[in-house]
Amino acid sequence: MSANHPIDTLADSRFIRACRRQPTDATPIWLMRQAGRYMPEYRAIREKVSMLEAIRTPELAHAITMQPINAFAMDAAIIFADILTPLIGMGLSLDFVKGEGPAIDNPIRTAADVDALRTPPTAETMPFMTDAIRLCAADLTPRSLPLIGFAGAPFTLASYAIEGGGSRNYQMVKGMIWDAPDVWRRLMEKLVIVISDYLIMQVQAGASALQLFDSWAGVLSPADYAQSVAPYTRQIIANVKSNPQSARVPLIYFSIGTGTLLDQVVALGSDVISIDWHLSLDRAWQYIGSDRAIQGNLDPVLLFSEWPALQANVDRILAEANGRPGHIFNLGHGILPGTPVETVRRLVDYVHEKTLIAQASAER
Repeated sequence: MSANHPIDTLADSRFIRACRRQPTDATPIWLMRQAGRYMPEYRAIREKVSMLEAIRTPELAHAITMQPINAFAMDAAIIFADILTPLIGMGLSLDFVKGEGPAIDNPIRTAADVDALRTPPTAETMPFMTDAIRLCAADLTPRSLPLIGFAGAPFTLASYAIEGGGSRNYQMVKGMIWDAPDVWRRLMEKLVIVISDYLIMQVQAGASALQLFDSWAGVLSPADYAQSVAPYTRQIIANVKSNPQSARVPLIYFSIGTGTLLDQVVALGSDVISIDWHLSLDRAWQYIGSDRAIQGNLDPVLLFSEWPALQANVDRILAEANGRPGHIFNLGHGILPGTPVETVRRLVDYVHEKTLIAQASAER
């Protein structure tokens, strides 16, 4: 990591301090999918270009990343991209079908399919990501705002790659885990190479934090997670932490429905653990331990409710955090399409105002 990397300048930002469990003047807040379909500015761009075109055009990715930063008082930005983009460089044919989501035309089903997958350096397959991150970091750092880079965790990427898209029961991916463990292992090993390189590249380009999305890990039993998933996710985190260029950048592990897996999630080694709304924040923190920061955990559907209900749930979450250093306010998953923009603004401002007052009262 170069001496003038943004992480050095942003060490005292709310978000980075919270990731490191240091006191902050107010609770930092950012929202997953904060740059997306609920914003009219985003929809205006997407009316003209496809998802992949927006991702592959650094100027557009930069503009979309900055939209929520310009509209709200967020404490961090997250680069506009998609977790599945690295699969293209591995040889999979990915498209985003309107109204249906991601679709892979040549899903992985056999040992030969896995053997055919490539593991080229990110610099060769996604140079547009480097350019977009540099543009965003140059814009954000003078504002004292970190940029979060991210990637999909190996199980979640494998789920899409094997099923060919989203799934309800994950029959094919579970079938490979159970019936073809050697094939599964080879697939995981290739994904570890690609994901590790991708995350490290994002830090080199200027990302000041990383998030590893394991969105579908909650569909697994504790035994399957322990044997067939956790070792590979842990290896990615270890690779990032052992690389001198990315070692000082906080890493967040995000998953859904993994309350029964928290002991294993803790053992993965991330700096921050993001939890969903199925488990109370204070109880989750008891499981996770005081040596980890925690992110979460508002139900995104609450953003469609009337303000009294939303405010009550925000108050509850902040009360569960109880002013402990190391809380990053976020949703338990991403902002949903159709979420009212004014509700997002009111939420962000309220979290700041309430915790600023609480901090001022504590200091008196």
